[in-house]
Amino acid sequence: MSFIAGAVLDRADTTAQFALGTVAQMNDGKQYKYVLFNNGAGSVASVAGNFCYNYAVSGASAGDTTTVTMDITDSGGIGMGVFQAVLADGEYGWIQITGEATLTTALTAGADGNALTAVGATDGTLDVSALVTDFICATAVDASAKIVFLTCPQ
Repeated sequence: MSFIAGAVLDRADTTAQFALGTVAQMNDGKQYKYVLFNNGAGSVASVAGNFCYNYAVSGASAGDTTTVTMDITDSGGIGMGVFQAVLADGEYGWIQITGEATLTTALTAGADGNALTAVGATDGTLDVSALVTDFICATAVDASAKIVFLTCPQ
């Protein structure tokens, strides 16, 4: 992991500018990952500040950790991070994977301190973890203000 010269976090790229899966730590101390966006079978568009998930067709497997979607039905239930820009289908860009983040869309449910997961969430959101088998990707810091602390996979 390193600082990446030329990384513009809020830009969408039509061709890859970095290797997929590149993880960068910026001056804010947070970590970001370079990914490819797939809008999924439901053609769910990305939204800057919303949550994304690993892409796994029809949720059939753990899927790919360098391709993300906002279509929860085409995910393996693993929260990958928060979009930094609006990415069109097939575009590349950065998602935030660690540190504090303010989401655009409210959590499906939850209170401060709750462990959060993609399991049971709706497109672009997180829900409170109910089972020990849920993949935890964030913790609610201030649920009413949509502030979470991300612990997403690299």
